[in-house]
Amino acid sequence: MRTTIPAFLICGATLLLTTQCARTTEPENPTYTQSDAARRAVAMEAATPDLDTIGAAATAPDASLSAAATAPVPAAPDLNVTPADYRTAIHTADAGLKLHPRNFDLLLTRAKAQTKLGNYAEALPDYTAALRLKSDDANAYRGRGMAYAALQQYSAAISDYSKALKYNPNDKEAFFNRGKTRMQTLNFKAAISDFTQAIALDSTYAAAYEARGTSYSSLNQPTEARADLEKAATLAPHARR
Repeated sequence: MRTTIPAFLICGATLLLTTQCARTTEPENPTYTQSDAARRAVAMEAATPDLDTIGAAATAPDASLSAAATAPVPAAPDLNVTPADYRTAIHTADAGLKLHPRNFDLLLTRAKAQTKLGNYAEALPDYTAALRLKSDDANAYRGRGMAYAALQQYSAAISDYSKALKYNPNDKEAFFNRGKTRMQTLNFKAAISDFTQAIALDSTYAAAYEARGTSYSSLNQPTEARADLEKAATLAPHARR
């Protein structure tokens, strides 16, 4: 006997997959106030990477399920930008995970939605479960690193960003986020190195120029700081100076 997913859940997932909304970002890192230089360094909003479009989940039943539980896994929804969208994505993932608790795409979808809602502690177990299934997934490491950083677990965050870069050395967001986290720990020299790597991957990365300029300023290197902040302002006229 086949177990079926209620029609309204399938419709909800389909609607999320087909509805495109304008993307917004939220700060990923809390304010850190040890010194005036540090306050300037961490006041900038951490750039939130776009959520990747999650493909249709595998339809084969999980090995741990009984033969009766063979309903197709609902497609992991494409995450849009409103809180309602994220909550719907979580509910849809919940429904699928009841039948297929080891489905990587659904775990990652729910983790990302929780992160976007600011539920960082709730996101961590899903990122970790997803990484047990795919221990080389750079996107999951980067997402978990963002959650750790938001919870001020900076060493764990830096470790996860480094793992993300091990599996995807061209991930400019992982370089940027690791640099931002290193700013939180006042390790501005290492942060500058990360921002430089991000800029090497994307020469128009205004936020990386701005963060590097702030890091240079914190190290009392005004010439370099001015050049980077002016470059950031040129690339993004509304960037803070």
